[in-house]
Amino acid sequence: MNARLGLEEYPTYDSMIETLLKHQFLPEADVLRLCDRARALISEESNVTNVRSPVTVVGDIHGQFHDMMEMFKMGGYAPDTNYLFLGDYVDRGYYSVETVTLVVALKVRFPDRVTIIRGNHESRQITQVYGFYDECMRKYGHAGIWKAFTDLFDFMPLSACIENQIFCPHGGLSPSIDTLDQVRKIDRFAEVPHEGPVCDLVWSDPDDRTGWGMSPRGAGYTFGQDITEQFNHNNGLTLIARAHQLVMEGFLWHHDKALVTIFSAPNYCYRCGNQAAIMEVSETMETNFLQFDPAPRRGEEQQAQKRCPDYFL
Repeated sequence: MNARLGLEEYPTYDSMIETLLKHQFLPEADVLRLCDRARALISEESNVTNVRSPVTVVGDIHGQFHDMMEMFKMGGYAPDTNYLFLGDYVDRGYYSVETVTLVVALKVRFPDRVTIIRGNHESRQITQVYGFYDECMRKYGHAGIWKAFTDLFDFMPLSACIENQIFCPHGGLSPSIDTLDQVRKIDRFAEVPHEGPVCDLVWSDPDDRTGWGMSPRGAGYTFGQDITEQFNHNNGLTLIARAHQLVMEGFLWHHDKALVTIFSAPNYCYRCGNQAAIMEVSETMETNFLQFDPAPRRGEEQQAQKRCPDYFL
């Protein structure tokens, strides 16, 4: 048992998780209490959270709650399976509230088994455009729950590192960062800025061209194989595992297998036709990818498909 959580609290968190697994969103008071507890937990964690193997790494989920349930059926439920979530829990999909609440509840209930980091969509500005804000307003009638979660997002770690060997940001690397120690020294407790190392960690993408390039996203950079290999060498890493980009088979190797993209939202935005994947890392640090297809669509998700904006972000 984690000493930071009192034994008397466990049934309450268990009941929250049971409610969420039934695809019901929680009362406002429970969500606010959950966010308070999560903020206290993750504020103590490093910008580069240490993660032990075995662990299963999850890419973007984007509010696709039923697809996340398919993922758990295949990969196992916490705490039997340890999880590292790479961000982008909200926006795009129709069930961002239920999705992010469940991820946070699992973190609070199993803090040593579940790790969560920040993605580029864990942001006030982005969530006001791509769905989460509107969903909170629709389901709770006001912006208080949106504010509670976006305040929590400011506390989320910027990255994780599995057994000091696999570096896991949401997006990618930064020309401002050469070492993991530099990441650890960043003051992360704020909204994602428009530029700088925090922005780069959640926005950057690998590229086939060498060196640094301007990102077509308008935030972060593109970086080539030479950049990845130098960063891995400087930090004694074997791999960078990140999310952030739609890849049609759910995972995609880059840079001579020095970096991999993991994307865990199948048929992204209810229209892209992609598979999703999660990455299992064994105790011996071997990697294995589990691919999965979307769950059957509900009527409201079909309507969401018609409203979904461009999926480039």
